Amino acid sequence: MRTIVHLSDLHFGRVDHKLLRPLQALTASLAPDVVVVSGDLTQRARTEEFQAARAFLDTLPGPQIVVPGNHDIPLYNVASRFLAPLRKYTRYVTLDLTPEYVDDEIAVLGINTARSLTFKDGRINREQIDQIHRRMSAVDPHLTRIVVTHHPFDMPDTHDDGDLVNRAPLAMRAFAECGVDLLLAGHLHVSHAHNTAQRYEISGYAALMVQAGTATSTRGRGESNSFNVIRVEHDKVEVQRYSWVDGTGSFEVSHTERFQRSGDAWSLTPN
Repeated sequence: MRTIVHLSDLHFGRVDHKLLRPLQALTASLAPDVVVVSGDLTQRARTEEFQAARAFLDTLPGPQIVVPGNHDIPLYNVASRFLAPLRKYTRYVTLDLTPEYVDDEIAVLGINTARSLTFKDGRINREQIDQIHRRMSAVDPHLTRIVVTHHPFDMPDTHDDGDLVNRAPLAMRAFAECGVDLLLAGHLHVSHAHNTAQRYEISGYAALMVQAGTATSTRGRGESNSFNVIRVEHDKVEVQRYSWVDGTGSFEVSHTERFQRSGDAWSLTPN
């Protein structure tokens, strides 16, 4: 079994600082095999925000899979936005825009969906889709395959489809061919886990989409600050949501869901 701590939408520049130390301590106590951060490390892609995000990441266990979000591209500095959109991200966070972690149970691949030409929407291009297909097709078939992006490939019906990654249907067909199991994302500041069967009718295939809320931002959009702990055991996945409780000054388990794979399709396990 592998344990993944899934954080998202940290938004340094708009963080609730009282959450940082409890989050660091709890993450360490969970002893994750890998820590995933699915984008929006900063609020406005300013140097001091990236420096604070870097300092925070340095307090968390490794290995880490980190991808940028739309907020990690400068908004008001037009020259930087279009000429060097991820210059500060690659300077302070990582040069690797396709980070990868593989062991004898899981294969995790991070992909950048943030773009200069969109203010908040995400895109995946054909080259990236081909890269995912090629890499995931090459790993041991017994491994659970996980793709990390900032923008989601699926979402609850209560949200605008405009928040989906551009070219999502094309990507999903490629994911079906190479057997991608889990899709981890953020962006919405809403926690949710479900399979992709309703939106994408692909015969015999349904990936598991897991979205994390915002771990530390003051912009909760009606949901407490939270993060996910995902436990992966080949054909079983447990998703635990840890939510901030002001009364105790700690993150506590607020929701647990279990999913099981049958063939290439994941579904919720009845309680």
